[in-house]
Amino acid sequence: MTLALLSPSRLRLPRLGRIERYVLIQQLRSLGVALAVISALVMLIDFVEVSRGVGSDQDLSALRILGLVALKSPSVIVQLLPFVFLFGTLAAYIGLNRRSELVAMRAAGVSAWRFVLPAAGMALVLGVLTVTVLGPLASAGDGLWQRERARISGTAPGASSNDAIWLREGDDQRQMIIRAGRQDRANARLLDVTFFIYTTDAEGNRDFSERIDARSAALSAGRWRLTDAVGASIGQRAVTYSSLDLLSSLADEEAFERFARPQSTPFWSLPNQIQRIEDAGFASTAYRLRFQQLLVTPLVFAAMSILAAAFSLRLMRLGDLAKMSVAAVVLGFAFFFLNQFSSAMGSAEVVPPFVAAWLPPILTALAAFTLLFYTEDG
Repeated sequence: MTLALLSPSRLRLPRLGRIERYVLIQQLRSLGVALAVISALVMLIDFVEVSRGVGSDQDLSALRILGLVALKSPSVIVQLLPFVFLFGTLAAYIGLNRRSELVAMRAAGVSAWRFVLPAAGMALVLGVLTVTVLGPLASAGDGLWQRERARISGTAPGASSNDAIWLREGDDQRQMIIRAGRQDRANARLLDVTFFIYTTDAEGNRDFSERIDARSAALSAGRWRLTDAVGASIGQRAVTYSSLDLLSSLADEEAFERFARPQSTPFWSLPNQIQRIEDAGFASTAYRLRFQQLLVTPLVFAAMSILAAAFSLRLMRLGDLAKMSVAAVVLGFAFFFLNQFSSAMGSAEVVPPFVAAWLPPILTALAAFTLLFYTEDG
């Protein structure tokens, strides 16, 4: 009997009726229009910015600038997708209201939950696709844009850099802080290097052990090869080495690669990036915050969709189209500023990254559900 109840023929997902499918199609069309408008505005602004910045220095052609914009703009567009769902859903339901189609649906006894919840489910699915597919592509494009801008400006990663480089590595017994005045990537070396070596006792206390200055240091096969080095320990005379090897836990490329920005790191690479940064002894708060913000993206899309739908349903009863539309837009921007403020608090480690990322979307979703309950059920 139990097996019969659990058979595939009985376990069927609820099908969408004609009304739900019709509303979803109208919403998808409006989302497409909103996405096209926002994308055009972003690309136009980026085109002007790139033309005045990188383009003015190297006299790039319009086609070349357009290619750079195509790399730069997707990451900005992905960040603005919540507004696409807000404006697109609002436009879809306003259109249904103007054609009196929502009035007819409600007069026929159709509950608003029948077409609002499928729309929210669609927003969740699109959010998952954005995080897992579109987001990584946009992050890869942003990384290419950063490298192309550096190359065009004459500060390509392959050239020698005059910026000081700081690294940290070690284990439970020893910690090394490494400072290099310059890097020579062509020969895979750090130049004008100083190693500060600390030892860790059984209680976890770190004591300064030795300082080593070297003209250059090359990382290969788990060892630092120091050239023209001078080492000095506490209470001892300095010792000169023509060549000195130190064990290292860093991968060969980590001594020369700077960590990518959180926005340039794809979703699938963030966990490994966070681990690498923490192993190197740096703070990973910004990357943890970015990871949590990506995880909560589907909830943001669904909350914006429900919020816009709730205001559109009130239009039918109150008859004040302009007032309620402005209120929905104001609430959308309020969410944006709340999210930015919460992100700043999370980056400053005032609140944990999990709280900073999840609190604004949860509050927005609760507000949307509250308004929808009040509008639909009184």
